[in-house]
Amino acid sequence: MKRSSEPRPGAIQASSPLVARVFARLSDGEFHSGEELAQALGVTRSAVWKAANALRDLGTPMEAIRNRGYRLIGASEPLGAARIRERLTRVVRDRLLRLDVAWSIGSTNTELVRRPNPPLGRTEVLLAEFQTAGRGRRGRSWLAPPGGAVCLSLSWTFPEVPRDAGALGLAIGVCVLRALSAFDVPDVRLKWPNDVLVKDRKLGGILIELRAETAGPACAVVGIGLNVALGEALRAKIAALGLQAVDLHSVVGATVSRNLLAAQLIESCVRGLMEFEREGLRPFIEEWRHADALRGRPVTVHAGDESARGLARSIDLSGALLVETPQGLRKFFSGEVTVRPAE
Repeated sequence: MKRSSEPRPGAIQASSPLVARVFARLSDGEFHSGEELAQALGVTRSAVWKAANALRDLGTPMEAIRNRGYRLIGASEPLGAARIRERLTRVVRDRLLRLDVAWSIGSTNTELVRRPNPPLGRTEVLLAEFQTAGRGRRGRSWLAPPGGAVCLSLSWTFPEVPRDAGALGLAIGVCVLRALSAFDVPDVRLKWPNDVLVKDRKLGGILIELRAETAGPACAVVGIGLNVALGEALRAKIAALGLQAVDLHSVVGATVSRNLLAAQLIESCVRGLMEFEREGLRPFIEEWRHADALRGRPVTVHAGDESARGLARSIDLSGALLVETPQGLRKFFSGEVTVRPAE
């Protein structure tokens, strides 16, 4: 499957917040007058104005021009559970216990962690247009406006703690690469332990939370965030925080269907979780090594209270990062990595 050229839907449930319904109406990227929106939505023009300002406050790039109306800059279709589900294969649809899309939520990962474990072999999937407390690793915030990203989490229960449990995030990274292959995204790389990069700029990230019982089932909540169309203002805000971000719109040079992207991610991850349950990291390791963004580069690794400098030498069969230091080859099972200028 390649890029979708289908028209973006403009329909959303009448029970949704007004800001969500205005967003859906504007998702075609065309100008819509306040009067037109008010009539279509059964509200006042003042209410439309407030909803449009709320969208702008959430970071959605928007134009408002007198006598023309409102327009989203970088049109982006609303996420829809039915549209995502219909793009899944029968094998994966049969594994779905629930697939929900929320307009706004604190964190999709936090919500799934709160819920009971799904039955063995089944998955719950939750997506959100906007997260008020989106999280990356180590409690970092994840910034994405409505329409600007795909933020999803899915839960999966293993019969017991899987082999290579600490390397599950690496396997999911490969699943993300497999999903992105449908969109001809160039130069996608994986940075240990959880980043998806394009030319050293962050396209997305992965957050794994594992809940296990003693000698019993283990539930993994897999969170994935991928930038689709952030807009210049938000990219600048992220850069001010010390991180260079990139999005699919600027990399691919075309509008990407977020519902298709979400379906590809779910399809790839569910199949990957089934594979990981059977075989651990082994089926994923060569793909991961091929996409390794650090291999052969001088790095500094911060792990706990210590740090080490050396050359990254990819990962071993357990998912540990190998670093060649002046003191010898070292393994890191967790930590933060920065790339140093070549000496």
